[in-house]
Amino acid sequence: MYVVVQHTILDPETAFSRGRALMSGSGAPDGTRVLQFYPHVGGSAVTCLWETESVGDVQRFVDTTLGNSSTNLCYEVDADRAFADRPLGLRPSPAPVAHPGLSGTS
Repeated sequence: MYVVVQHTILDPETAFSRGRALMSGSGAPDGTRVLQFYPHVGGSAVTCLWETESVGDVQRFVDTTLGNSSTNLCYEVDADRAFADRPLGLRPSPAPVAHPGLSGTS
């Protein structure tokens, strides 16, 4: 499933420092990884898209990692009605893309 997280940043310096663990996946629950990261130009908010097995896994991971540096609203994406296209000018994710069940060999 896909989960969106809307972060309201209360302490930008701390949140972005701690957020490196979210972006790298360090300590993430199995099957959970961030796919997209959209920070506000002023640093007061961030929206992220996650791939995961449960909303609760993402909520616990971001709340534990970011602590009191942000408040985090997590919700499941309605995949039947959602759409996406990669906007021009955004770079690919620095995190490796791995798809469970695909070995990459034939």
